[in-house]
Amino acid sequence: MALKEFIQELEKRLLKLQHGAEELIQQHDDLTTLFNLLVSVKGIAEASAVQLLGELAILPADMTAKEWVAHAGLDPREFSSGTSVNKKTRITKAGNRYIRLALYMPALSAKQHEKHVKAYYLHLIDDNGLKKMQAVCAVMRKLLHAIHAMFKTQKTFDGSKFYALVDTATA
Repeated sequence: MALKEFIQELEKRLLKLQHGAEELIQQHDDLTTLFNLLVSVKGIAEASAVQLLGELAILPADMTAKEWVAHAGLDPREFSSGTSVNKKTRITKAGNRYIRLALYMPALSAKQHEKHVKAYYLHLIDDNGLKKMQAVCAVMRKLLHAIHAMFKTQKTFDGSKFYALVDTATA
């Protein structure tokens, strides 16, 4: 019984911290703008937006999207040695693991609920032959690119720029 009470107490503390972070964000106009841009993405809710904002808002403004991806450890790395060793490409995981953690659940949610993200995910699996986890990592990487663009342009998420849907009637 003590374990259930402890878990409930931890959940209360987490909720209190979440509300405190959101109040802090509301006190700063620039953070509020970035927060609202993040929650404009289907799949990124308040909790994930706070996590992402904590990791991305501190990055230098002159970093490119490619540098963001490398900083997050979502950039692909080939492993080869001579002519005999050619392993599959993997993400480096050399960067900030907290960005990867903060992007994972939004990527899963977005691939279910945002039609452009879902189409991109299915394209990666069906046409490119990626495994499901590889496709999720690719979605995370592309979401990070989209967030970078949203922060630079101060425009909300536009799924048509994320991935163009193919109209099967005209194709």
